[in-house]
Formats: sequence, structure tokens, C-alpha cells
Amino acid sequence: MPMSDPVDSTGPLMKGDDERTPGKLVTLRDVGHTFTGDTWLFRSLNADLRPDRVYALVGPSGSGKSTLLSILAGSIQRLNIGKTSWVFQNPIGVARRSVIDHVTLPYLAQGLPAPQAEARACELLAQFGLAERASSEYRELSGGEAQRLMLARGVASGADLLLVDEPTAQLDVHTADTVNARLGALSRQGMIVVVATHDHRTRDAATDVIDLEDYQ
Repeated sequence: MPMSDPVDSTGPLMKGDDERTPGKLVTLRDVGHTFTGDTWLFRSLNADLRPDRVYALVGPSGSGKSTLLSILAGSIQRLNIGKTSWVFQNPIGVARRSVIDHVTLPYLAQGLPAPQAEARACELLAQFGLAERASSEYRELSGGEAQRLMLARGVASGADLLLVDEPTAQLDVHTADTVNARLGALSRQGMIVVVATHDHRTRDAATDVIDLEDYQ
């Protein structure tokens, strides 16, 4: 996906706002964050986040990327956002639980019968290059595999808003490109996708960039 200009908070509805995802919107108006009351991580950030876009949050370490993800996960203005899924930078799973169990569970929680839930989990694992690890225990995974598993589980949750913190930090170039392409595909399926990243490949794969250095 080619990178467009930085996000425009005043523009018309984008092409993802169709009958498939009617009116999904996350609105940021004059958003900022400070720990001490006088030193701001960022301030006066305005943006409308919509489906069919991938938003890359960029900036140096300490600029507030993860903090902004937490704000997006919390009390901000939303329209038709039923569920939010947050994939953390440091993946956490159940050590002795199998890979496929981690992805099947969200589908079971949505009411799918077990055979259908497991079939969907298998499809999703294949999309993230984990099909051959389906029966492995979580504790047997590498860091990069665990990161991809948590992404798959986040997708399986059926979220309207997907927040991802450094998804390619532990991945090789080829696997990172696969993950970036998958995030783009998810946005086109109706998710609002926001990715905090230091990876220039992820930034370049995004449709929109929010650079927190511009808001300091």
C-alpha cells in the first residue's frame, strides 16, 4: 500500500465507509498527554480514524506512541465501535496451551460451534504463517511466532478497532512484510487499524502517518 499524506481530520468519508462498515469512526479532538502537568508528550492532536486505512503512529522512543494507543483504547469519541482489540508489544500467552487454542477461544466466545471455531482458527493461523505450529504449546514459540499468534488472536476477536504496538519488532523482513500486508487487508475488511511502530517498512506500508513529533 502506498503511503499517503499525514492524516486529514477534516476530509470527507473515505472509501471504507460503505454498507459493509456503516459509519465506523474514532475521533480525536485536541488530544494530548502530560505526566507532570507542564511537560507534554504530545498535544493538540486532531484526527478522524476510519476503516480501509492503516494508521502508523511514529516518533522517537518516549514520544507517546503507546500512550496514544491506550487513549484510543479508552474514553474517546467513537461511532459504531463495538469492540477494541489491543495487541501488545510483548506477547503474553498461556504457556502450556496450544497455539490453535489461543485463536479458537475468541471464536468460541462469539458463540461459534467448536468445529467451526477451530476451522476459522486454522485459516487465520495459515494467514499469519503459523499453520505448522497449530499443535505446539505457546511456550515452544519464538518471540516472532508469539507476536504473530497474538495478532491472529486479536483478529479472531472480531474487533472494530485494532490497536497494535510494534508488530514487526521481532520479525525478519519477509515475515514483517507479510504481517504489514495482512494488516492492510484487515483494514479493507472493515477494521480501523492503528499501529505504533519504529519500523520504516510498516510506516511505508501504512496509508496514513501520525507523527507525534508534529504534536510536541
